[in-house]
Amino acid sequence: MNRFFKVSLLLMALIFAASTRSSAQTTKYKCMIQMTNYMGDGAYIVISLVDPKGEYEKTLYVLGDDKKWYKSMKEWYKFHTKKPSNLSAITGASVTGGDRSVNTIEIETAKLNAGYTLRFESAVEDKPYHIKDVEIPLTTEALGAKTDGDKGYIRYVRFSAN
Repeated sequence: MNRFFKVSLLLMALIFAASTRSSAQTTKYKCMIQMTNYMGDGAYIVISLVDPKGEYEKTLYVLGDDKKWYKSMKEWYKFHTKKPSNLSAITGASVTGGDRSVNTIEIETAKLNAGYTLRFESAVEDKPYHIKDVEIPLTTEALGAKTDGDKGYIRYVRFSAN
């Protein structure tokens, strides 16, 4: 019985160690997006984690909940169809010209200051599509500052620790 107890404890310790290693620590951030004063329908915006090689790694948030419009964000949609994920927990309403949106996103702590980028991709019906409406280096300094958009529908993005 004593041997069985020791083996059970060892197995439980190994399982616990494996589960703690596989679950990455994350930090929650409030992400405020201020839109430009464009005229037209609400913008669909995808916030993606992009690896140091410039490849999509993970979808962090989607503004716009009608799936039929996702294909209008062409580059992200290619990634999403190859590596589909459940977006229901990270999806919110689209945002119109002049408005702002505040959402909470989770970022793996290990990705911070490691060469990753946050990409804000946007599309508005009957208007130009912007693959890189805003890109923000995933650094402590960048997350503490306001990042201006200059390419599309986003005026600026600001983060704060949640």
